[in-house]
Amino acid sequence: MKTAPDYLENAAAEMKDRAKTYDAPEGERSMAQTVAAFNIIYGTDMSEEEGWQFMSILKKVRSTQGSYKEDNYVDDVAYSSLAAEAAGQREV
Repeated sequence: MKTAPDYLENAAAEMKDRAKTYDAPEGERSMAQTVAAFNIIYGTDMSEEEGWQFMSILKKVRSTQGSYKEDNYVDDVAYSSLAAEAAGQREV
């Protein structure tokens, strides 16, 4: 049985793997560009933080459908940490 720290470690490992996959030392950071495009197309004003929160909600919803899939929980942990990172970069 996995513990909470196991999920944190798995999420960190996934994020490090994304850095290799996307050849970016800081990891995959496409949300700012994604929400910018979304905002242009749909005339909205979503922030990068809200984009990560949206993805976290998606994983929460998916976790209620069908059988248990660890990926939903690992990704949710990662998306929550990315939302926190984005929020910390806001000017207060």
